[in-house]
Amino acid sequence: MARAKKATEEVEVKEEAKVEEAPKAKKATKKAKAEKKVEAPKKPMPTEARAIAKNVRITPRKVRLVIDLVRGLPVKEALGILSNVNRAASEPVMKVIKSAAANATNNFGMDEDALYIAQIYANDGLRMKRYLPRAKGSASGLVKRASHITVVVKMR
Repeated sequence: MARAKKATEEVEVKEEAKVEEAPKAKKATKKAKAEKKVEAPKKPMPTEARAIAKNVRITPRKVRLVIDLVRGLPVKEALGILSNVNRAASEPVMKVIKSAAANATNNFGMDEDALYIAQIYANDGLRMKRYLPRAKGSASGLVKRASHITVVVKMR
């Protein structure tokens, strides 16, 4: 009988040891997994930054006239040209270029002096359909166009 009691006590002690070891093993595996996550390769730094102005209330055709003046130029030179252009579209285009340059310097750590306008384009935006009263109680259609202006800047 004494042997049976000792055997059961030993079994109980072993079971308690297993119960104590189990959480430690789980913690160890969690630490190993955490270390594996740290070793993951980092993403490469972006080489470009962009800014988009949506639904600017100027027709895309008028915006494209201004955009064609600054395509491919350094950012500072483009802003200098736009400040002297006598067009309504020059102000929103200037804003978008400044925003793209700010995104490049603040978010991606690019050098502000080395930035140039890699891509700049204006697409159709919202079209508001209105009517214009005409003679004899009739009406004709009127479409008020807007545009989306996109600027992508890169470093030289």
